[in-house]
Amino acid sequence: MPRRTATMLASTLMLIALLCAGVFIPVPYAEMSPGPTVNTLGDHDGEPVLQISGHKTYETSGHLNMTTVRVTSADYRMNLVEAVYGWLAHDNRVVPHDTLYPDGKTEEEATQENAEEFSQSQESAKVAALKELDIPVKSWVVVSTVVKDSPAEGRLHAGDVIKAVDGKTVEEPGDVADLVTEHKPGQDVVFTVVPAKEQAAAEKENRTPTKTEDVTITTATSDDAGEKRAVVGISAGTDHTFPFSIDIKLADVGGPSAGLMFALGIYDKLTPGSLTGGKFVAGTGTIDDAGKVGPIGGIGMKTLGARSKGAQYFLTPADNCAAAAADIPEGLTLVKVDTIDDALGALKDIRSGRTGDLPKCTTK
Repeated sequence: MPRRTATMLASTLMLIALLCAGVFIPVPYAEMSPGPTVNTLGDHDGEPVLQISGHKTYETSGHLNMTTVRVTSADYRMNLVEAVYGWLAHDNRVVPHDTLYPDGKTEEEATQENAEEFSQSQESAKVAALKELDIPVKSWVVVSTVVKDSPAEGRLHAGDVIKAVDGKTVEEPGDVADLVTEHKPGQDVVFTVVPAKEQAAAEKENRTPTKTEDVTITTATSDDAGEKRAVVGISAGTDHTFPFSIDIKLADVGGPSAGLMFALGIYDKLTPGSLTGGKFVAGTGTIDDAGKVGPIGGIGMKTLGARSKGAQYFLTPADNCAAAAADIPEGLTLVKVDTIDDALGALKDIRSGRTGDLPKCTTK
């Protein structure tokens, strides 16, 4: 066999071997890509996304689209060829697997966490919108979760209303941790609670709960990476009672990043006129009860997804602005927002045609 032919054959076989290796060798990466975008003012799967009863609502127009990111599952093992393709593609992003699934989190655990965050984001969106409209919302601090095998297991339960710790009134979820950590590990702490069943019965009967219990728990030592402190093994959150029914019907979506757009959609339906003036506005961002907008992940994938559906403006959390502005899809204006007030102000400029007044995202 001539040397030239042998060299070409050897090179071809080596290339085939490398390609085969690339297909079969797993790499520790995952992929993000633009996910579905849904108009919070419209319908999804045949029913309105926002369903409000017990209060007057108004006709709306235009789009206030929430955006999502599609990611590979926790147990999916990307190969080298797929990783290289993802790195080269503009509408995909390859990231370390642990970025999406830290600490070996399983698919089931990630799904559960996303569902809980999504549920909380809906509650905060309702609260933020109603507060903006000066509509009273009743709120109280509750036990959100109880850690397995912790001192609180079997003593406190999810949904218990925390009225006081050691006789000191609890007004915010953060008060609970502050009061517990005033103790040393091994000391007792007394929780005054309304049991979850009593709270549920009182809400159903539209009355004030009458039954409280004092629960004494011996604190343990924290086992996380932070400074050692007393803990009981619960997380505290906020629950609410709304003056009328607000339901958000959107399945197969997780995480907290739709909070801002839900809040704006609720606000729009409860006020005369159109927030968008008929324009196509999309956006993202977490929101808390006070209307503060927080950053999210996958901002580049969300702007791409929004623009592909026709969005003209994208409400962007201030902390995501620099990253988003580094690669702006053509024809999309990124608007910086830090609060729901910022977003409402920007929408006023958009529907009035004063786009030169918009606080736009920059790379600085």
